[in-house]
Amino acid sequence: MTAADTAAEAGLYELSFGYRDEKAFVDTVSSLVEEQVASRLADRDATLWGEAAEEEAGKRLAWVDLHSTSRPLVAEVEELRADLAGQGLARVVLCGMGGSSLAPEVICAADGVDLVVLDSSDPDFVRAALEDHLDTTVIVVSSKSGGTVETDSQRRAFEKAFTDAGIDPAGRIVVVTDPGSPLDAAATESGYRVFRADPEVGGRYSALTAFGLVPSGLAGADIARLLDEAAAIAPALAADSPDNPGLRLGALLGAANAAGADKLVLADGGSPYAGLGDWAEQLVAESTGKDGKGILPVVVEGTDAPNFSPSTDDEVLATYGPDGPGVTPASGWGVTVDAALGAQMLLWEVATAVAGRVLGINPFDQPDVESAKAAARDMLEGGGEQPTATFVDGAVTVYASGDWLPEGTDTVAGAVTALLGRLDDDHGYLAVQAYLDRHRDAALAGVRPALARRTGRPVTFGWGPRFLHSTGQYHKGGPDTGVYLQVTGQPLADLAVPDRPFTFHEFLTAQAVGDGTVLADKGRPVLRLHVSGPDDLAAVADVLADGA
Repeated sequence: MTAADTAAEAGLYELSFGYRDEKAFVDTVSSLVEEQVASRLADRDATLWGEAAEEEAGKRLAWVDLHSTSRPLVAEVEELRADLAGQGLARVVLCGMGGSSLAPEVICAADGVDLVVLDSSDPDFVRAALEDHLDTTVIVVSSKSGGTVETDSQRRAFEKAFTDAGIDPAGRIVVVTDPGSPLDAAATESGYRVFRADPEVGGRYSALTAFGLVPSGLAGADIARLLDEAAAIAPALAADSPDNPGLRLGALLGAANAAGADKLVLADGGSPYAGLGDWAEQLVAESTGKDGKGILPVVVEGTDAPNFSPSTDDEVLATYGPDGPGVTPASGWGVTVDAALGAQMLLWEVATAVAGRVLGINPFDQPDVESAKAAARDMLEGGGEQPTATFVDGAVTVYASGDWLPEGTDTVAGAVTALLGRLDDDHGYLAVQAYLDRHRDAALAGVRPALARRTGRPVTFGWGPRFLHSTGQYHKGGPDTGVYLQVTGQPLADLAVPDRPFTFHEFLTAQAVGDGTVLADKGRPVLRLHVSGPDDLAAVADVLADGA
């Protein structure tokens, strides 16, 4: 009996598959087994993704052992948590983006412990985090590079708030970063507690590093159990066996992609970790969306949500949790994955790396993420071209890139209809990007299923700027099949970034405009709807849902 058989028999995981082309799936799995992909990955073989990827992969494979190498963190985090609790510090705020925030968010939600995730540049969002129980707050500042502008801005805002309240920031700020980063140096000099993560793990594979474990453990999550869960499935994932769940899941994604099913629709199937889809979205999209290829994750509200039921011919349906989908995928491709959270995370990481090999891409780089950052910097420094409104319709100012909008269009409804008319009926998708307060304005996410019903096509919904560190790579590096709808708005009040020549709202606007510019330069249709204030969002939502 193989390690994969043993793990499955022990109830550590359960996978069920559906496939339109069984031969393609079986042949893909067989090739991966013959090429010893699983054992080579466990041994950190950087040659698995080709010569062009070898240098990058050689610096990004330490995640395969984290269930063992991260063990010492458990005691360190527990000791710090006890010390903070002794000081009456019970509220934990995480300042981080992308992989630094998505894993702790799902880990803490699964354990039912409170963690405030501050992953936005929206001034109203930031202000709310600053003003809520500052006297009992400790913040975790997480940035792999140490130079993430969003995280740096949030840190500065909290340092000022603590100082203004007569609180020494050194006792309230915990830093997680790579050794030798600019943040490492500055934090050490300021006397902050610093956790140095393994530099040979990329951000989206960092769930079981200090980036995932420190904020989660400080908030009260059982991080030792999480590592135990990952350790239990690790032997099965390292086995060169056709029953290896990581090989099978990666093979399914790769074979389906080759057959034209390049969207991965993710739905919670009765799991205790409903937010796993958002974490997997970043992992899969940023790892695979490049070189004109990729797998687009579409996170939906449930197995009865549009894009899951009904689905389209270009979608793989995936549920996580014990409950199967209850529907037959239109494409014929589907999977249900049931396992404990730590095992799910390691399984999806292995499967994503395997899918990268099948697709012929490097799953560890993100070549198109920097372009949006550079465009935002240009805007802030006055070097980028300031956008000119296409027209104004009541409380909404409309901006349309390029020349795709029909001449004479002068209403929001007309512009939205024109954008949706650009969707390819067979392979197109719509990405809705909301640069707003994702707590206060959460109801806007209801436009995702409404637009999916209206268009009959896959629709994603992302909060800016956090999606820029996730699906943003796929939007620019993946297949040219998307159309893009940005929603921006005036905040209730702006907020200065201490010791920086821009405000939070100016930065958020620059991120939206910068990313839109890069998309437009690649020929992608982009429509931006800018509302005068939060009260105007409901009217925009009504227009977007019209005809659903």
